[in-house]
Amino acid sequence: MAPTRFLRSLASAHRFSKTRCRLGDTYWPHTLGRHASHPHSKALRAATADAKRKEILGLIYALIGIFFFSLSLPLTKMAIDGFNPIFTAFVRPVIAATLAVPLLIAFKAPKFPQAHLRAFLFTIFGGVFIWPIFIASALNRTTSAHVAIIVSIMPLSTAIFAVLRTKQTVSWQFWAASVLGTALLVLFAISRGGAADADPIADLFTLIAVIASSMCYVEGAQLTQVMPGWQVISWVVILALPICIPASFIAWVLTHHNHVITTRSVVGLLGIGYSSMYIGFIAWYRGLKDAGTAHGSQVQQVQAILTLGWSALLLHEKVTTPMVLIACGVIGAVLWALISRQRIPVIS
Repeated sequence: MAPTRFLRSLASAHRFSKTRCRLGDTYWPHTLGRHASHPHSKALRAATADAKRKEILGLIYALIGIFFFSLSLPLTKMAIDGFNPIFTAFVRPVIAATLAVPLLIAFKAPKFPQAHLRAFLFTIFGGVFIWPIFIASALNRTTSAHVAIIVSIMPLSTAIFAVLRTKQTVSWQFWAASVLGTALLVLFAISRGGAADADPIADLFTLIAVIASSMCYVEGAQLTQVMPGWQVISWVVILALPICIPASFIAWVLTHHNHVITTRSVVGLLGIGYSSMYIGFIAWYRGLKDAGTAHGSQVQQVQAILTLGWSALLLHEKVTTPMVLIACGVIGAVLWALISRQRIPVIS
């Protein structure tokens, strides 16, 4: 009987080892519960709990990043009151580099990884050049409320690019929540008067900026698989300096006599250089890495709500009751998108 029991236990262990358990796809076959007493179950429970904690922490980091990004539109609007839009776009990385260079030196970061140069160039193209240049040009032609209508599609476009780029698996509920949130954000922007001051060229500029920024987010998040997010954005702004320093100098020489520099515009310029160009990306890339790019990007829908608050505080824009109600709907859509991810059950 002993050999028989031994063979049965061996067969049971073989069946257990063939049970598929993929944390990335967050599902567990129902047969796994039968083996809860298996020695490996404690390790699996620990891995499951760690995955949950990592995802929650990632969402928190993403939200912190969005907090800084939400300052981008109002601060840019403040900056272009005293500076040329092209100058503000090129000088942003130069300002950010005053933090990036000392940090890389202080923490003795490894040398730049040449093998990932292509991904870095892609990120620089979208995040350092296309987004700031085109969004500043759009804001120079129309209001931040109108620009916000098209910017509202960024969470959805980021999720689409993330799924295409990383082959992530998301549920139909995620897409439904994402589309609902985008529709509410468009309605939200219209309620702020965004339907007025229409400008086809400004709309085109904004759309180009949104697409480029979405792709930049995805590529940057991929780079965090090989180095910390703060190193990614640090190298991004440093690699952009050979172009940005001379370009910002030329833009300044050609345009500074057309503008009156004020304390308000200087605060706006420093703000977009430090907050939305650097500090925000440190938290944002960490969040996308831990929570998953597609799911983490949905936190970005909250950006419009935060931008509303900053616009009221910094630009003295009016906040109405319908805006607040729509904002609550957007938050609900974000929560739906986040919980639509299949839960990782803890083995008991």
